[in-house]
Amino acid sequence: MSGTGGATGRGRSAVIGIEIHVQLRTATKMFCECGVPTDADAPNSRTCPTCLGLPGALPVPNGAAIEKVIAVGTAIGAKTPSTTRWDRKNYFYPDLPKGYQISQLDLPLAEHGSIDVATSAGTKRVRIRRAHLEEDTARLRHERAGDGSRASLIDYNRSGVALLEIVTEPDLRDAESSRRYAEELRLLLRTIGAADAEMENGQMRVEANVSLRDSEDAPFGTRVEVKNMNSFRSVERAIAYEIARQNQLLDGGGSVQQETRGWDDSSETTYTMRAKEDSHDYRYFPEPDLPPLSISDAWIDEIRSRLPELPAARRNRYVADLGLTPYDAGVLVGEPRAASLFEAARAAQPAIDAKLLANWVAGEYLRAANEGAGEPDPQQFAVLVAAVGAGEINGATGKGLFAELCAGPLDIRAAIVERGLLQISDDAALEAIAAEVLAASPQALADWRAGKQQALGFLVGQAMKASKGRGNPARLGEIMRRLLDTR
Repeated sequence: MSGTGGATGRGRSAVIGIEIHVQLRTATKMFCECGVPTDADAPNSRTCPTCLGLPGALPVPNGAAIEKVIAVGTAIGAKTPSTTRWDRKNYFYPDLPKGYQISQLDLPLAEHGSIDVATSAGTKRVRIRRAHLEEDTARLRHERAGDGSRASLIDYNRSGVALLEIVTEPDLRDAESSRRYAEELRLLLRTIGAADAEMENGQMRVEANVSLRDSEDAPFGTRVEVKNMNSFRSVERAIAYEIARQNQLLDGGGSVQQETRGWDDSSETTYTMRAKEDSHDYRYFPEPDLPPLSISDAWIDEIRSRLPELPAARRNRYVADLGLTPYDAGVLVGEPRAASLFEAARAAQPAIDAKLLANWVAGEYLRAANEGAGEPDPQQFAVLVAAVGAGEINGATGKGLFAELCAGPLDIRAAIVERGLLQISDDAALEAIAAEVLAASPQALADWRAGKQQALGFLVGQAMKASKGRGNPARLGEIMRRLLDTR
């Protein structure tokens, strides 16, 4: 089965809404003082009577989590109510020790915001219906013993972690736009410091509600919720598959059933999990152990004042003010630590070439960072890139110094001078080196005369070695070609 991820089969169009659960970046859980667990923690070691749901334990809200959700609401242009409250969401499942989840129903912390998403078809505005706080559930781990028997284990470390749920309006129409929305929201959350949102370890979980209708103005069809998408690639592929599956079902005269389906990454198919519940099935009622929360305009304004430059605004600034291409701007802004290094280096060297700096950050820095290298000192990094830009050192020398800078403190200027790394750009000196290399390489000369262009690269490489890496490679190439053409 295959799908395009958009409008298919008999003119039907897809209608997609996205729900995203994100663990907030807080030191403690949502309603108790237990520390937020890490992967290194032993199972059930980060627990207390409150997050285990033991009788008599009372919840106390995490103020930092509340502020982070207000910050998210402000960043997406949402409205924050003057009063919010907590509700009990009742259902039975092994990962919910209390038998209910403290959440928000009627008075969420943020409502009616939006995010602009860049797609292959252009920029699309995705409306966000609501963003609310709740507590996370425990984690189930399903295992198979050596004798083939199965067991399900429960780790309560995650139980009670502050969880932000963000729900869109049904504004999305294809799989690609859905993926781009999830990526842009993750970037926003990381930029403002609300969450790390690492999908691979469950910090960010995406669920899609997918339905089909006969035309853009027809009523919505029966929706299916798709879960278990653990990467952005999975989000796009799962939605595309579900659109194709529903089209195939309707084309065959069948009907779509309201249900929750899981995504199997190995087979790239969805499968039935359970019938889909509606909100009334959860028997919501106000949480009796927590009073309503008042939110003043002054509090919101103070949180707004702490917000950094948002991703969309930063991308636009890089293009309009610094002359970067939209692609380069997107790469820098797409990784907050890259944007931070870029900004710090520009602050240290205001006259530095923005394009050259962007190339170094997007190239050498991100490559090294993804390989686990340390963070370079921004000021010394700026000195390094400026030295390359001014022709004081060549790119190869610069890369060597950059590796050292990532490993520990390094005075770039002192290293260039003391080690004699200044680039040789004097034509007379370079011509002498080139002539010496050419005289010692008769076979390369013969290859060049035979039309083998790669001989030039070999000779330039030998000349770079002869100059101990200090030669200007571009000028050496020009000089070597001139000498070859005269032999």
